[in-house]
Amino acid sequence: MQEMQALKVHSYLSQSEIARHLEGVEFIMMAGPSMMAEGHPIHFTIILNTADVIPEEVKPLILEKFCREYNITATSHVLSNRERIAFALTTQETPMPKHIVDEAEANSIPWTLLHIIDFLGDSEGFKEAKEGLSGWSYSYN
Repeated sequence: MQEMQALKVHSYLSQSEIARHLEGVEFIMMAGPSMMAEGHPIHFTIILNTADVIPEEVKPLILEKFCREYNITATSHVLSNRERIAFALTTQETPMPKHIVDEAEANSIPWTLLHIIDFLGDSEGFKEAKEGLSGWSYSYN
């Protein structure tokens, strides 16, 4: 098996660049290998292009919609909340979203508040994530 190298971050989008970058974006789907060995091989993060507070009773319905559309099964460890998201420039075509949890990091790079749905699951449609690769895809409206 070929050893994969982590993407090198060259820089981050500024606040104004983030705003321009998100114009027309509906959501961003990220998938990578899960770090937990409990039957949920994929770590998913869905970044909704909104900072609006989503009512608690609506959050599970949004997750169910994505699971149905992407054939995601056996979900666990669900976080659905507004979180800090930065956008890193790498060698990839589109900026890489990055969930910022560290306060020091939040004070050193530009970010925006967006609603994320972060969870573990499984899907036959994300073979690469099961093989150890991570990636992201933008959906535009």
